[in-house]
Amino acid sequence: MDKKDYYEVLGVSKTATDEEIKRAFRRLAKQYHPDVNKEPGAAEKFKEIGEAYAVLSDPTKRQQYDQFGHAAFQNGGAGAGGFGGFDASDINLDDILNDLFGGGFGFGGFGRSRSTRDAHSRGQDERILLNLTFEEAVFGCEKDIKLDLDTVCPKCHGEGGFNEKTCRTCGGAGRVLEQQQTIFGYMQTQKICPDCRGKGKTFENPCDECRGKGIVSKTKTFTVTIPEGVDDGYQLRLSGKGNASKNGGTNGDIYIEFKIKDHPLFERDGQDIYLKVPTTIVEATLGCKKEIPTLTGNVILEIKPGTQNGTKLKLKGKGIKTPNSLMKGNMYAIIEVIIPSKVDRKQKNLLEDLAKTDLTDSTEFKNFKKYLK
Repeated sequence: MDKKDYYEVLGVSKTATDEEIKRAFRRLAKQYHPDVNKEPGAAEKFKEIGEAYAVLSDPTKRQQYDQFGHAAFQNGGAGAGGFGGFDASDINLDDILNDLFGGGFGFGGFGRSRSTRDAHSRGQDERILLNLTFEEAVFGCEKDIKLDLDTVCPKCHGEGGFNEKTCRTCGGAGRVLEQQQTIFGYMQTQKICPDCRGKGKTFENPCDECRGKGIVSKTKTFTVTIPEGVDDGYQLRLSGKGNASKNGGTNGDIYIEFKIKDHPLFERDGQDIYLKVPTTIVEATLGCKKEIPTLTGNVILEIKPGTQNGTKLKLKGKGIKTPNSLMKGNMYAIIEVIIPSKVDRKQKNLLEDLAKTDLTDSTEFKNFKKYLK
């Protein structure tokens, strides 16, 4: 089967510079490496881009390929001084990857060995869900939270033991070399030492408090100041208050997410609040001044004559404060005209007189009549 053009494999033009070819291979190698990409065909694709880069990154091989194509590497070489049957097994991919990405090739962060990253890894983050009342979320509050966290062992101060000595497994390097069989042959990688966990040292007397781990579980209590205006899903971060690292790195963080209880009267939408205001037919028809509650106390709401059911009246700045800001949302009073379910005879007569009011010239009635058949 005919091979793909090497330039096409790497996605570069035939005039691509060495740097452009290198960048293209870096990107594709990260995408298709078998240790990362488990999809069908990824290993073959990785083999293909490795072969293409091995040729195009070598000035002599690239010149021969540009002149003779794939024939330069087949049947002893089609051009003068051919390459004698070059194939993928001739590629030292380990050297290529280490040259491009740094020693101890690993995909978690190029240019830095995996053992170095592991030896100084952060402690794990902790996430909790905290329930708040409507008022606590609106006005802010302080809450005590208790968590079981990994903490530096107080007896050995996080070392894991006493009378330290150089680790025999890694010779103090904190990492060991491991060979793996790949489609290109054997690949050598650096990994964290399993005995000293990257520290390069062990102890004659492991700590009996933490059993050599350097950390112990401890219940901690934190007083958390919750800002005004938090809402469902709002996240508060306590930097460096999470679990201690097992490798001497920094502590993780604590992330607090909030779940807000509904209010029996106010309905929240972001930083705005809505209040249904029960109103009689007479109040809506004749207009009135009505006392209503807000988040900061009662106010007088003016309802104009002829106010319709569902009318929304805005009270600017009477909403909820944006967390860590001076901005506030608005409050909206929704007029809800309540129809009486029972009336006495006198009230019924009054309503019958009211029913004689001619409203047929109103816009609402005219629009309605257009669709009557």
